[in-house]
Amino acid sequence: MHVVQIHHEKEGRKIALVNEPKLQIINHFKSVYELASFAIDNGGSISTLINNHLSDTLLDYDAIYNGNSEWVLLPAFDHPTNEHNLMLSGTGLTHKASAENRQKMHEAAAESDLTDSMKIYFMGVENGKPEKGIIGVQPEWFYKGNGSVLKAHGEPLEIPNYGNDGGEEPEIAGIYVNDKKGNPWRIGFATANEFSDHIMERKNYLYLAPSKIRNCSLGPELKITKDFNDISGKVQINRNGKVLWKKTIKTGEANMSHSLENLEYHHFKYKNHCLPYQAHIHFFGADAFSFGEGITLKENDEMSVEWFTMGRSLKNKLKIETEKGLMFSVNILH
Repeated sequence: MHVVQIHHEKEGRKIALVNEPKLQIINHFKSVYELASFAIDNGGSISTLINNHLSDTLLDYDAIYNGNSEWVLLPAFDHPTNEHNLMLSGTGLTHKASAENRQKMHEAAAESDLTDSMKIYFMGVENGKPEKGIIGVQPEWFYKGNGSVLKAHGEPLEIPNYGNDGGEEPEIAGIYVNDKKGNPWRIGFATANEFSDHIMERKNYLYLAPSKIRNCSLGPELKITKDFNDISGKVQINRNGKVLWKKTIKTGEANMSHSLENLEYHHFKYKNHCLPYQAHIHFFGADAFSFGEGITLKENDEMSVEWFTMGRSLKNKLKIETEKGLMFSVNILH
């Protein structure tokens, strides 16, 4: 099943089942978060809930996807009422190509043949896929932000005035909701562009953390599935209506140095990630990105990420904030 979230100025929020080339409205629930929370609390099946609440209302998916409708796509998942209760995070160095790109960025400063980045990747190769039920090696982990940084298909991704650069990170993200006791439940997966500042990161590997605190995009479709084994796709940069760069990409456990179970354990082992009714979007790493091949994105370049089994591609144009950042002081309460 593939589900989208949409919004209308008068009708408000809705969720809909993808039934190409139409979207079929799902009654009663206004968000995937609400749908999933109800299924968890009542011991039911999210797929059964969807089937039991399908309406007869069909919408033209092409018009909505292309921005020619009063309905607009929202991110495939969000927290509908509290952006502070949605954590965005990720796991890096899970794909060999990503580790190789990081190696190139930092090898000049390395004292040995392998940077710390490549060492972490090989630690995953050696012990990132232990037998089921066994804890494997810890992966690299980063914080992305809360729900305020999340953008939808068709919305621009912005380089802020304090940023050095911005580039696509074509990934798949896992979507999670915690139950009333704080136990995490995976709902499914969505196409994602994690979007990072690679020049800031290249200056010094200790700048990795601030280089990740940027906006990002998700969607347009949430795929409700357990399968995360071997997924193929393509990433593409379009400039002035022409293809500037493109690459085939692969993800899923068969193409990663860690098992999904191990990545999820190392994210949810922290008690502050297991708060009741907390929502999570977790990025699983990129197989390729244009910066690693010497591409610098410009204003209005379009980033396109497509995973062939994940529904329609995710497209976002680049926006560069031009106003100069001004120094400000924190208010003091006294």
